[in-house]
Amino acid sequence: MSTSPATDCWKRIGTWGDRSCPELPAYIHCRNCPVYSAGAARLLDAEVPESYLIEHARHYARAKPALRPGARSAVIFRLAGEWLALSTAVFREIAPLRPVHSLPHRRDRVVTGVSNIRGELLVCVSLAAALGFTEGATPGAMARLAVINRDGDRFVFRTDEIAELCRFDDADLGPVPATLAHAQATYTRGILTWRERPVGVLDDQLLFYTLNRNLG
Repeated sequence: MSTSPATDCWKRIGTWGDRSCPELPAYIHCRNCPVYSAGAARLLDAEVPESYLIEHARHYARAKPALRPGARSAVIFRLAGEWLALSTAVFREIAPLRPVHSLPHRRDRVVTGVSNIRGELLVCVSLAAALGFTEGATPGAMARLAVINRDGDRFVFRTDEIAELCRFDDADLGPVPATLAHAQATYTRGILTWRERPVGVLDDQLLFYTLNRNLG
């Protein structure tokens, strides 16, 4: 299925060759030349080799791999150097950092105060404190506030970075390592591998139970 070397002048002296063809200034490009068009017609009229047909038949006869999008969806975020994931269903909004106003007569590491989100005061919590590790004092440029809601219970927490949304199945989760801190391990359903990083998938039901308990 190739043109004769005697006629493939476009490869030798034409646009894809040394450009010495005397007709090239008139046609500007070989695709405008009738010789090139005639070569294309001969190529289309040529008999297809049997080996070509056999190879393409094998290619299209192969079973297509089944794409599994995953039954669960989660938002991956970074908090105090740890990569975590929480069900997409509980996220309501990602907002820029806003001032957090402390509550009087309250010294709670988990409940840090309230913040104004779209004209509504929402309780701010420290997810890092709830999970048992130390949150950085100075937020970076990627830091954001995440508004979460479950059964009408709404909270705001600070993240160091919101990465992306991912889909997975429970079968994709690895076991929680024994080296994980006790508090964090309690809230972690399993470990998901994302971009060669371990991500702790949090149990949102248990997490909201703890946050509500700290309000009491």
